Amino acid sequence: MAGVSTPAMAAAVSNAGGLGSIAVGAVDAATAREMIAAVRDRTDRPFNVNLFVHSPARSRPDIEAQWLVALEPLFGQFGGNSPASLREIYRSFAEDDAMLAMLTATRPAVVSFHFGLPQPWRIATLKAAGCILLASVTSLAEALAARAAGVDMLVAQGFEAGGHRGTFDPDAPDDRLGVMALTRLLVEQAGLPVIAAGGIMDGRGVCAALDLGAVAAQLGTAFIGCPESSADAAYRAALFSPTAHTVMTRAISGRPARCLANRFTRWGADTARPPPDYPIAYDAGKALNQLARTHGESGYGAHWAGQGVSLARALPAAQVVATIGVEMEQASAGH
Repeated sequence: MAGVSTPAMAAAVSNAGGLGSIAVGAVDAATAREMIAAVRDRTDRPFNVNLFVHSPARSRPDIEAQWLVALEPLFGQFGGNSPASLREIYRSFAEDDAMLAMLTATRPAVVSFHFGLPQPWRIATLKAAGCILLASVTSLAEALAARAAGVDMLVAQGFEAGGHRGTFDPDAPDDRLGVMALTRLLVEQAGLPVIAAGGIMDGRGVCAALDLGAVAAQLGTAFIGCPESSADAAYRAALFSPTAHTVMTRAISGRPARCLANRFTRWGADTARPPPDYPIAYDAGKALNQLARTHGESGYGAHWAGQGVSLARALPAAQVVATIGVEMEQASAGH
């Protein structure tokens, strides 16, 4: 998850025998290069670099103005005003030539796509650089598109997953397939190796994914509580709260995402006003969270988490990997 993964955590996971990952979708090419170098300073093992490939945001001044008016009372409770205007806070890999050039120069072992697929020539360029390519998909149609585009493996993102929903078109109907149904469907019909993702938090969950035919499992929320993650104290407190539960919301960023329920998600559930395009809406969400935090309020943060949040553990990343391995052995022995 962008904003949570760090080079230290990615390296620790890879050193422990997993495939660590860093999310660079919300940073520019220069910062991504520094993050890749920081991982390589800590490990000589393979790791994944995750990219956002959303459709570039459309500026819609009327929608943006109405959204800012709707947010005004939230800013006002902290003595502030909503921003005068909004901007696209980061670029999609679909149009980021500098990021592509950096990746072909640094040649990470694995590159993964979220929100969609880059143009065929970008995929061909990365493959020529020796990168193994993964694409997050939420349906069979998306999986078949990824296979046709030349992707090597599929990440089956179930509706349980934390963070942003990986649908290629966030405005299209979503069957909201869970990880079990989606994994089996893709294993049987997609024609590529499948990595299961969504709500998997421990070794038994990984074994269940493998039993469904997946070649691996991808875990995100399971690592938020690690000391190597960049989650702040408020995020960690919400993660380990005995009442922690998650909801899907568009309010924070403009795109469906699973988040720990908080003041912002409750406000979003009560407003019928459509947000601006992702990530333009996120500009407002980040500004509101920053203002609220200066007043000691953490209930407007993007505290992404999956439905398995209550199984989270506050352990070092390497220990999480080792514990999952032990749990897998125990689960296999119990069969």
